[in-house]
Formats: sequence, structure tokens, C-alpha cells
Amino acid sequence: MADHQEASVTLPSDAASVPTARRFVSTTLAEWGLPPETGAADTVRLIVSELATNAVQHTFGQSPYFTITVELDRDERLRIGVTDSHPRWPQRLPAAVRQDNGRGLVIIRWLTAECGGGFSVVPTAEGGKTVWITLPWTVGPVIPVAG
Repeated sequence: MADHQEASVTLPSDAASVPTARRFVSTTLAEWGLPPETGAADTVRLIVSELATNAVQHTFGQSPYFTITVELDRDERLRIGVTDSHPRWPQRLPAAVRQDNGRGLVIIRWLTAECGGGFSVVPTAEGGKTVWITLPWTVGPVIPVAG
């Protein structure tokens, strides 16, 4: 395997793009050696779903597109970034707040931490941001696969 592999796709900021983002990442990771039927692949798909949903819902129509970037370094570290052009950074809700939505960051942070990974947000030169998650490539299953 190459020392570094990278793939990306830019999608319209629309709810219909969320399943497309999941499929893109799943297909890319399968090509890189992570079978789609594993718990690790399920975990990554859930994280991508939450990141893409946030990019669609929380940019308030001010980011017409979002980009999913997937990077694999030396078969050891997987990074997935979701970039949008909205300047507002993700906000963590207080634990006492009860809402039907707004728990995406909690889910992302928990899954990432359970896998031994990290979470960060970095600004883009254009005034937006990229939300990055980093996972060990050898991540074990967090979500059980129905068998």
C-alpha cells in the first residue's frame, strides 16, 4: 500500500447528499482494504453520517457545498474531514439541554474516543472550517454487526 492515499468528493449541501457521502467513504475504505460489513466500517459510516448531516443542517444555507476528504497514512491512521464554507464552528450542547436533535457532536466525539482517535476543527483559508476525525486504521469494532 502507498504511504499516503487520499480521496475526496464535493456534494451539494442537501439532505440527499448524506447517503452519498456515506457510500463514497464506504466504497473508498473498501478499496483500501476495510470490508464494508465490519464493525469498524459501521462506525466510520455513522461518524460520516453525523458530520455530513451537521454540514447540511448547521450552515443555515450559507454553504452551498461540503467536501468529504478521506486520508490514509502508512496504513496506520485514517483521517476524515468534512469542509464547509460557513464560519460558525460546531457547538457542543450542554448536557442538561433536551432536544430531539443536536447530539451529533456527542456521538462523533464518543465514537472517535472509543476507537482511540481524535477530533479537531480547523479554519479554512476561505473562512469556513474543516471538522476532522482521526482514527487508528486498525480500529476495532465499536458497533456490533448484525449476524
